[in-house]
Amino acid sequence: MKKGIIIVDHGSKKIESNQILEQVAQLFHEKFSSKYDIVEPAHMELAEPSISSAYARCVKKGAEFIVICPFFLGPGQHWNYDIPNLTKEASKSFPNTNYHVAMPLGLDDLILELIEKRLNECAQSQFVCPSCEGTPRAGNL
Repeated sequence: MKKGIIIVDHGSKKIESNQILEQVAQLFHEKFSSKYDIVEPAHMELAEPSISSAYARCVKKGAEFIVICPFFLGPGQHWNYDIPNLTKEASKSFPNTNYHVAMPLGLDDLILELIEKRLNECAQSQFVCPSCEGTPRAGNL
């Protein structure tokens, strides 16, 4: 059975935020293409591609089983209700398919490592970097 992977985030009005998910999906596909040959990004709301359009693209590429991977930290309302409901609705157009919504990113040593990496990046720049300088994030306005 051919599987499709949909990595889904909330979606944003900011194009830059949505582009990050597209990059995540592309990099995931490149890194794990021998295992997952169909990988699509999707936004739960506010932007395209939607879960419905990503689901349709997976099916068009031959997927019979779609795994939805939430790009969320915790198991909140979106994981418990919104994403499953949107996926169920998308699946109705493709009765010969099935799906599963995976766990959110959650607690993991890799998340802890990423937090430490970000802290080190801030410390190495003496907490003054181009991405935060002159913004409320820097705290030195």
